[in-house]
Amino acid sequence: MSTSAPVHPGRTVVARRPPTRSLAMFALALGGFGIGTTEFVAMGLLPEMASGLGITEPTAGHVISAYALGVVVGAPLIAALAARVPRKSLLIALMAAFTVGNAATVLAPNYGLMVVSRFVAGLPHGAYFGVAALVAAHLAERGQRARAVGLVMMGLAVANVAGVPLASWLGQNLGWRSAFALAASIGLVTIGAIWRWVPALGGMHVTNPLTELGALRRTQVWMTLITGMIGFGGMFAVYTYISTTLTGVSGLPLSFVPLALMIFGVGMIAGNLIGGLLADRALIPGLFVSMTALGVTLGAFAIASHNPYTALVLVFCVGAAGMSMVPGLQTRLMDVAADAQTLAASLNHAALNIANAFGAWIGGVVIAAGYGYTAPAAVGALLAVGGLTVLAAAVVMERRRGVGAAR
Repeated sequence: MSTSAPVHPGRTVVARRPPTRSLAMFALALGGFGIGTTEFVAMGLLPEMASGLGITEPTAGHVISAYALGVVVGAPLIAALAARVPRKSLLIALMAAFTVGNAATVLAPNYGLMVVSRFVAGLPHGAYFGVAALVAAHLAERGQRARAVGLVMMGLAVANVAGVPLASWLGQNLGWRSAFALAASIGLVTIGAIWRWVPALGGMHVTNPLTELGALRRTQVWMTLITGMIGFGGMFAVYTYISTTLTGVSGLPLSFVPLALMIFGVGMIAGNLIGGLLADRALIPGLFVSMTALGVTLGAFAIASHNPYTALVLVFCVGAAGMSMVPGLQTRLMDVAADAQTLAASLNHAALNIANAFGAWIGGVVIAAGYGYTAPAAVGALLAVGGLTVLAAAVVMERRRGVGAAR
């Protein structure tokens, strides 16, 4: 087929070829890379931020809570209110809000405005991942929805390997504000990439706010969200205290902690790929496999963390098992939400942020109770079992309802 068409005698123009699926997926993942970078880098720069703003480090920790609150508030609010907005336009608007929030962080002159800027930066987080997951599934080849969703989440995993270390290095050497300037720059590049490479998506179904809010009336949506809140919390119970665990229990020098975090990030990348493959082959069995693997690896980490070599191996395994749940949970929400997929898919990331806060809290509780830094892994294994229990109950409820409807 010719790529040119005559528009004037003797003149031709070259028709613009549609972007390839891989470039569109890359653009979507790039947004996840920026979001992952800004979310996790703040944890490593708290001392520098506290010093620069003239506040204590515990007070500086509130900026992380402000971001998480933005995610929880923004996910359902934006997904519902923007239900009628074309998906490509919405993605660009969400990344614009992300960029503005991070730019405001760079310019924030005091603690109060810093908290506000982090809240604003967190608002588009859940909605972006939810909409990007739906777009990826729409663009995916037949039978590869979960793998496409996993590729979008890959940006979040790669951020832990490349984005966060780079931003941390910038923050430590050029001032903490430079880390958020990097995140804002990634946001700008993502806007251009989405505009250029993501197709118009005219065939994607848009709804309305009332339809989207209908997701909150669906029992299976809530059961899936609770599964993620509880099960995924186990991974964060370990990740939050990984630095002290590796230095105080495993005996690794502090200089090895960044390497361990990169190993964890590589595990997350592997988990994304494995989880997407499992979910495409058999969604519910795949979720059971992922959550069982997380429980086993967390339990093993409680023992293996006493040796530096086995500790590093289990760090990889925990990252892989934990992240392998995400494509399946996201796809499951899209399936059970019916015509309210945008809100349900966005709520997944609000739920995972709640898991982050819950896991960190319960891990801190057992440490403060005197059980040591291996205790969060043991508690995390129990949380994974709890997530499995909720998932099993959801499957039983769904099957009973299906049998009842058939009668």
